[in-house]
Amino acid sequence: MPSPHARGAGTPDALDARILELLLEQPRTSVREYARILGVARGTLQARLERMERDGLIRDEGPRLSFAALGHPVLAFVHIEVTQGHLVDVGDALAEIPEIIEAFSVTGGGDLLTRVVARDNGHLEDVIQRLIRLPGVVRTRTDVALRERVPYRARPLVESLRRSADRAG
Repeated sequence: MPSPHARGAGTPDALDARILELLLEQPRTSVREYARILGVARGTLQARLERMERDGLIRDEGPRLSFAALGHPVLAFVHIEVTQGHLVDVGDALAEIPEIIEAFSVTGGGDLLTRVVARDNGHLEDVIQRLIRLPGVVRTRTDVALRERVPYRARPLVESLRRSADRAG
């Protein structure tokens, strides 16, 4: 089954976009309060939220943590080249390494792109050595992040989608 994004289910209408904006602005507010602010029935809002969760627009991942505050201030992006036929096995093995906080299959200079956090550069090297020893890993290439220039954000895109939905109808 294609992802919700591939089939277009992720395109919000104007009310969906307003709901998403409000969720981003006030993530700890109750459904009842969201409905009051938006001027819609609680049942309408709840149905919209459930549909957006089912369609994959809203993912319940919990709070965004600061890995630096958790003692892992080093952030690196590790590109991993994998032997043909081993992508699934390597992906499964990556899930067992706690310092890997994200991993993606990619095109370009490697097969996987991982986001890795570490306590310091020595710890990062230990994690990379662990990656290199995984069966199916051919080589790695590491880019260390120096400073975050644009933090994770969704609001500008949601605002843009709302403006488009408002213009469309």
